[in-house]
Amino acid sequence: MKLQTTKMPLIAFFLLITLFSFAQKDFQGKAYYQTKTTMDLDNWGGRQLSEQQKKQIQERMKSFLEKQYILTFTQSESMYKEDEKLEAPGGGGRGFGMMSSFTGGAQYKNIKEKQMLQDQEFFGKQFLVKDSLPELKWEMGTETKQIGQYMCFKATAVKKVDEFDWSNMRRKEKKEDDEKKQDSTDTAEKSDDPMSEIEVPETITVTAWYTPQIPVNNGPGEYWGLPGLILEVSAGRTTMLCSKIVLNPDEKDEIKKPSKGKEVTRAEYNQIVKDKMAEMREMYGGRNRGGGRGR
Repeated sequence: MKLQTTKMPLIAFFLLITLFSFAQKDFQGKAYYQTKTTMDLDNWGGRQLSEQQKKQIQERMKSFLEKQYILTFTQSESMYKEDEKLEAPGGGGRGFGMMSSFTGGAQYKNIKEKQMLQDQEFFGKQFLVKDSLPELKWEMGTETKQIGQYMCFKATAVKKVDEFDWSNMRRKEKKEDDEKKQDSTDTAEKSDDPMSEIEVPETITVTAWYTPQIPVNNGPGEYWGLPGLILEVSAGRTTMLCSKIVLNPDEKDEIKKPSKGKEVTRAEYNQIVKDKMAEMREMYGGRNRGGGRGR
């Protein structure tokens, strides 16, 4: 009993020290995340490829599907951006030009103001996508697991998927009636709209692991809203896992609210993408119909 009575004040003391350090005005932390998105090649017409060919394609796509990010955070603000020093030369290659346009740049979150700003470049034009922070209805669980030196708790939520979320895009499942209609459709007309063969699910389940040991209401990407830093997220085919945390680094980075680019909402930006894709279909579709197969 004597041991317990002397131990409890010590635990309370260290807890107060921890909470005090996070309450400081100049508090800052950095969390390093490794992200990985899997791609089902069979779903994209890869059933006829050999396993060796699939491995070669996956290796070429690795620099695009596997990235590293840094979340710089305080109690109320954060900046989440790719660790460009680790990006392989050449990026994802020429074939990923359009898909890269769906991937945002640096992302700023302000928890107090519930605001999110994201740098976005599309076909050489700079945009600043401004929206309110998406609020997920987290279901708190009691399941725990250790990530590094931190004890984490599980939480789940259902998230609405953005229509241009490339990581969750998939080919539409064709029904027998649809296949018959497609067989009777002219090949040139079918090629006019490649996006007509693609869909995204309306919602996906998000599983997050957060640690109360770092009592900040933040996490990687758009995720936030739990009583502790989110160290791992699984959403659709993408996983974000924290590999390193530095609290109160000697050299602190200034978290600046982005201001460059044309300010648009997410809905407005998506419409800009749709209009550009329609323009490209018209341009290349008309060229194909006019030129035929010959050169």
